[in-house]
Amino acid sequence: MTIRCKRIACAALSGMLLYGCSTTPRFNAQFGTSVRANVAAQVLDPTASANTNPAAGMEGKAAVIAQERYENSFKEPEKPIRALVVNGVGSK
Repeated sequence: MTIRCKRIACAALSGMLLYGCSTTPRFNAQFGTSVRANVAAQVLDPTASANTNPAAGMEGKAAVIAQERYENSFKEPEKPIRALVVNGVGSK
């Protein structure tokens, strides 16, 4: 290969590489649109922050017991589950 062919090949390769770095106005104009649409879809009530009425929930004692059970569930090992064995003998 001659030096001239090598230079032409190098210039062509450089041009192709630089073409890949070009700006993408078609994509940049829509950048983030899907994320904003997904976040907006997850909002159940956009005016919820203006509501001053307290949320109704569990009674205090029941909530404390539920929280203690939840915390203790990580301390105690899980009990093994016995498998249900169905015997097919005698079936028609």
